[in-house]
Amino acid sequence: MEGQQTDIGPSEVLCIGRGAIHRFDNGRTVVAKALAIVTPGILGPDYFREVAAVIKAAAGGPLNLAALAEVMRRHGLTPAP
Repeated sequence: MEGQQTDIGPSEVLCIGRGAIHRFDNGRTVVAKALAIVTPGILGPDYFREVAAVIKAAAGGPLNLAALAEVMRRHGLTPAP
């Protein structure tokens, strides 16, 4: 977040302020799960379905960043460069 890496583990919480540039990575070999609470609720289930479709289409290869950015824009988000 904002250029700083923060490792978050089970039962830990991170608050990301409005407008903060951030991303999520799983650098481990196990599947990660996260609960995100977004308020005000601007992101509905369609956003997450569309992001999942972009990830699935990559089939383990390089992610189509242009397609991901388009999903983000369509849902009112601004992709960071």
